[in-house]
Amino acid sequence: MFEKILYPTDFSDVSRKALDYVKHLKEVGTKEVVVLHVIDIREIGSALRHSGGALDFQKVLEKFKQEAEKGTKAIQAELKKIGFDVKVRIEQGIPFTDILRVEEEEDVSITILGSHGKSCVEEMLLGSVSEKVVRKSHRPVLVIRR
Repeated sequence: MFEKILYPTDFSDVSRKALDYVKHLKEVGTKEVVVLHVIDIREIGSALRHSGGALDFQKVLEKFKQEAEKGTKAIQAELKKIGFDVKVRIEQGIPFTDILRVEEEEDVSITILGSHGKSCVEEMLLGSVSEKVVRKSHRPVLVIRR
């Protein structure tokens, strides 16, 4: 039923909880997982503004890429150990739009993501990224709560 899963992650705790659900789907025939991390270009801009011009765009971007590669490599190893085929994609952009784009490009069966990311606001029912993905996706979406 769900042969190929898209697992977007920002490495937050709730994103980690969503990974546990992904792992359990191996038992029902899931073969492949696309691990996606989107480097939010708005965060790079924010880091540059807060530095007062002391930081260089390319250096900040490279730091974000290194962190993303480290995090996705660990997830990839975990999933491969279970027997999944794993593809890692690190993109730059606006998270919800890139999640929707990759979902289509990869022709996934389902997207599994956490309800809130690192920038969550406690009072919100869903985080803004997960809420937008649920509203605009043309594929099934499983949102994992805290």
